[in-house]
Amino acid sequence: MLTAVGVVVGLLFVAGLVGSVLPWLPGPVLILAGALLWAFVTHFETLGWGRLAILAGLAAVSAVLGFLAAALGARRYGASRWGVAGALIGGLVGIFFGPLGLLIGCVAGAVAGELLRGTGLAGSVRSGVGSLVGLLAGLVADLVVSVTMIGLFVYWVWSS
Repeated sequence: MLTAVGVVVGLLFVAGLVGSVLPWLPGPVLILAGALLWAFVTHFETLGWGRLAILAGLAAVSAVLGFLAAALGARRYGASRWGVAGALIGGLVGIFFGPLGLLIGCVAGAVAGELLRGTGLAGSVRSGVGSLVGLLAGLVADLVVSVTMIGLFVYWVWSS
């Protein structure tokens, strides 16, 4: 039975890695779900509540970074509060249209926010590019967190 659970946990980890580079799938959450499954099946022998809390904390940090990355990128590229708010709103709306919708929503939101503020087209587009750069940086951070979570899990399970 432990082998079957190991396969399911492995599949959740692979889905989590894929989800860490696709902005629509919650990669670290899937990895956390795999770790929780392993902990329950093994009666918390190798993964106690403290280690699960560390993994949950990493997943939470990743979620917050992923949500704010586009807005922070837009801000870094000179967006005003209007552009940052537009990137956040565009990302929220875009998430319902899949990965491409999230990308387009963040960029279009940042551009629209700046245009509504009265910023010229060049500044608005620069904010949109910043939003895209931030979103891509967030995906890289998400992948790093996901690999770290899997690495910790493997270390903890094999060292016990």
